[in-house]
Amino acid sequence: MGVSDEVGDVGAAPVGLQGLPKPVQDVNQPMCPSRLVLEHVTSRWGVLVLAALLERSYRFSELRRTIGGVSEKMLAQTLQTLERDGFVHRDAKPVIPPRVDYSLTPLGTEAAEQVWALARWTERQVDAVQAARKAYDEGRAQQG
Repeated sequence: MGVSDEVGDVGAAPVGLQGLPKPVQDVNQPMCPSRLVLEHVTSRWGVLVLAALLERSYRFSELRRTIGGVSEKMLAQTLQTLERDGFVHRDAKPVIPPRVDYSLTPLGTEAAEQVWALARWTERQVDAVQAARKAYDEGRAQQG
């Protein structure tokens, strides 16, 4: 089964809005909307936000402290993007001082589990990647 294959009745075209055939999503196609979703969930800060929220809900300042190195501006942009895509729920409570909590939606939980598995895999493979880089760099230096 390929990346763009859909599960369902063989020969039955998926139906979209207004009864028109739904386009098949294929991330390899340049105009596929799934590319933008993929970009959002796999961005540097997107992965870390999703991973943190997989543990529990956070207030903005708590989340910023948990995710080391993210600026206030980048965290705000990332949260807004993930909220717009339906991955993050923003719960603003009408209290003084204002309290805003961020949590994952069911869709966000599913995405977070996927990218967190990849993040954990990269942590386990750092030594192998560094060894490959060293071998590559040494090979390039000998050629030059």
